[in-house]
Amino acid sequence: MTEHTTPTQGYRVGRTLPLRVEFARQLRRRRTQLAFGFLFLLPWILVLAFAVDTGSADEQPDQQSSGLFTSMTDIATTGAVNFAVFTMFVSTGFLLVVVAGLFFGDTVASEANWSSLRYLLAAPVPRMRLLRQKLLVALAMVTMAVVLLPLTALLAGAVFYGLDPLVLPLGGPPLSTTESLGRLGLIVLYALVNLLVVSGTAFALTVATDSPLGAVGGAVGLIIMSNILEAVDALGAVREFLPAYWSFAWADVMLTDIPVDSMIKGAAVSVSYALILFAWAFRHFSRKDVVS
Repeated sequence: MTEHTTPTQGYRVGRTLPLRVEFARQLRRRRTQLAFGFLFLLPWILVLAFAVDTGSADEQPDQQSSGLFTSMTDIATTGAVNFAVFTMFVSTGFLLVVVAGLFFGDTVASEANWSSLRYLLAAPVPRMRLLRQKLLVALAMVTMAVVLLPLTALLAGAVFYGLDPLVLPLGGPPLSTTESLGRLGLIVLYALVNLLVVSGTAFALTVATDSPLGAVGGAVGLIIMSNILEAVDALGAVREFLPAYWSFAWADVMLTDIPVDSMIKGAAVSVSYALILFAWAFRHFSRKDVVS
């Protein structure tokens, strides 16, 4: 007669560290509340900045100004959608990078820094499940943050600039409200995909170090270094493989006919980096000697 071993009563691997518990824990974190609070306030701060009349409108434009930045600024106050696009434009290069790095870089390293990681694993929560739950919650947090920013900008823009549809900086036929919102949605979607390389870097670093600041700083530093190398023309086509090279590929959405080649290349580079980094993080964590 075969003897069957029964599992410990009440213990189920699938019930350890539920997503709702980890999600609630992260929402209660002060850094989460501050990050979401700043993203909510930023559009209103920009509205205030546009409302300040310094008389600069009568001056000659700065010759060193970026053409794209000038175009986006010129149409920022023509309606809610344009204001939301401008808000995404000024946030893509650094602010959203920091937010993604924060949510991913702080997730495991903070537990190790508090000496609570080993207690979570002793719960017992399987290592791969622990890392998966934290990855999914971090993805949800970044998604919420990137969506919150344009939604708040739409609200602020509607209050101060009206509900006019998108105005293209280089001119073109008028767009409907549905098409305008569709283009804004495409910008948000691309921004999320493009941030995967930052998320993957921060996630790899958070399992490799006990310092949350080091993990977040490393991910942000990668983008800063990428931006510096992007300015080196001698690198030629190699620059297309830099993590930040395609960050503003979504600007093609502001053309009459949307070319998608740049966004496809940017998404492919970002997803490729992210898959490698996420895979390394899981492999490293499965073998890591957790002592804190």
